[in-house]
Amino acid sequence: MPVDSRDPVIGRLIDRRYEVGERIARGGMASVYEGVDLRLDRKVAVKVMHPHLSDDPDFRERFIQEARAAARLAHPNVVNTYDQGEEDDLAWLVMELVPSITLRDLLAERGRITPEQSLDVLEAVLAGLAAAHRAGIVHRDLKPENILLAHDGRIKIGDFGLARAATANTATGKALLGTIAYLSPELVTRGVADTRSDIYAVGIMLFEMLTGTQPFTGDEPMQIAFQHANDDVPLPSSTTPGIPEALDSLVHWSTQRDPNLRPADAGEMLAELHAIRERGIDAPTSVLPPVPEDERSTTVIDRPKPRRRPLVAEPEVVDDTGDGVATAALARRVTVRRRRGLLWLGVVLLGALLAAGIGWWFNAGPGGDATVPSVAGETEDRARAMLAAEGIEVAGVVTEPSYETPVGHALRTDPDAGAVIGNGDPVQLVVSSGRRQLPLPELEGLALDEARAAIEEAEFAVAEGDPDEVFHSSRPAGTVIAAFTADGTPLAELDTLEERSSIALRVSLGPVPAEAGQVADAARAALEAARLEVDFSAQEHSSEVEQGRLISLSYPTDRYLRPGDRVTGVVSLGPVMVEVPDVVGQPIEDAMQAMRDAGLEPELQTNIPEPLWGFPGSNIREQGVEPGTSVEEGTTVVLDATF
Repeated sequence: MPVDSRDPVIGRLIDRRYEVGERIARGGMASVYEGVDLRLDRKVAVKVMHPHLSDDPDFRERFIQEARAAARLAHPNVVNTYDQGEEDDLAWLVMELVPSITLRDLLAERGRITPEQSLDVLEAVLAGLAAAHRAGIVHRDLKPENILLAHDGRIKIGDFGLARAATANTATGKALLGTIAYLSPELVTRGVADTRSDIYAVGIMLFEMLTGTQPFTGDEPMQIAFQHANDDVPLPSSTTPGIPEALDSLVHWSTQRDPNLRPADAGEMLAELHAIRERGIDAPTSVLPPVPEDERSTTVIDRPKPRRRPLVAEPEVVDDTGDGVATAALARRVTVRRRRGLLWLGVVLLGALLAAGIGWWFNAGPGGDATVPSVAGETEDRARAMLAAEGIEVAGVVTEPSYETPVGHALRTDPDAGAVIGNGDPVQLVVSSGRRQLPLPELEGLALDEARAAIEEAEFAVAEGDPDEVFHSSRPAGTVIAAFTADGTPLAELDTLEERSSIALRVSLGPVPAEAGQVADAARAALEAARLEVDFSAQEHSSEVEQGRLISLSYPTDRYLRPGDRVTGVVSLGPVMVEVPDVVGQPIEDAMQAMRDAGLEPELQTNIPEPLWGFPGSNIREQGVEPGTSVEEGTTVVLDATF
């Protein structure tokens, strides 16, 4: 592949494996190129850090961090990362190539999309983001430019270049990173981010999908940042009438300025989205109370009103005439009131003690109930602590395989979450043992449809796209030659594989449909019908191969031959024809040399001894082929020099 002088990366062979093609995208940190993995013969995306940044160790570390973060994710809604490395002046990573447009492209074309379409996009984004959050990763740069809408209908999150571990306070470093229009208030004011910061960006994207505009705009980035830090995001229906109240509430919940008032992570927001779909998009949300029509421009959270204290009666006034009677009467009244107060105080204290005892008995005591909390997704220790906080004892722990939940995290309780049990009643905690390792099916030699059925029956997934088709001399067309994991490892080298893993197939196209000795035109037609590129421009004379037939057929032998590869052949021109010279009357030696010079093989018949060949009379009397006759080069011509 020729190197493009305008971009020295184009045409390079990276790691002796990845051939870099044309550039398909350029960002602030890196450029993305279409490439080919020569080892696995598949198209990939090659992301290369800009040369002026690769000398900065901080940028290099952030770039390597992206590969490590993304490689920890294996989810249908996240762009897969295959490989990463550094070579000379390049820092690069190899990713899944997803033919697509971005959500930004779609919004630029349509302005906004329908609530139903917005929920479809949101569901895919939250599913992929939930996998990242479960793996302890915060994306930190979610925006429509990083949401890929594949041509085959898939929706994927890309560009984990700003991703970091999802600790409680993940700092951004020296400067704010990410696009200012989607930065959460805590990133703007304190420079820290966690899973809830991603949720804020998701809420801004949902607002933009529903309305076609961003909630905060300005001429300068700091103006927009100021609005994020100090203003509430308006409800979508305040700018675009007709937005369902459930989506208003979802935007409001996810864009609260206080992170503690947002969903804790993408999994929690995804669960509410599923609940909205089950109830219907026009039904009120269960996360926030319905929004009154006269308050839809302000908030949907009901704040409790403070209690008003009962008014205290003004002190009684007694006129004192100076004789002490009034003063004594007032003193008596005060004394009576004090006695009554002490009596009522005793009654109140006795009632309080009785109420406390009854309350203890029917709440924390033996007569009370406890509601089992949801511990799904929590670590075992955290789940035990949550149950203990409700006064619930864990009687035992059992394990169960799970594809979605990491090892050691809780799946559920028995009884389930929400069940009401008596105080002191134990529950059983069910903990994930992780994904299953399953035995591999035998696929070689099966027909393609049979192999796909066997993969799905064994609880694996068939790799997307067409199988790898190659010509094979011993396998019938349509049968499986070999199978591979997503990273190219042959299944023949493995005993087990993680459930639902993708398996790619290599399928035979049968033998090459041409061979040496065939009529060249017929061979060309058969090869072109098999989608091979044909070059029969070479021609040679041959005394063994008839004119118009193939002398030889050539193609790569160090790898499988695939459709699109070049096949070359040499076409026979037939034998070389020469004209027989006239040598009658010439001396024997001269006549034989003349035949050889003409490309013929002389055969001498004479009774003259060789020492006498030069004497008069030792000339050729007859020749076996008439002079001037056209014969095949190398033909034997009998020469007669007999007395």
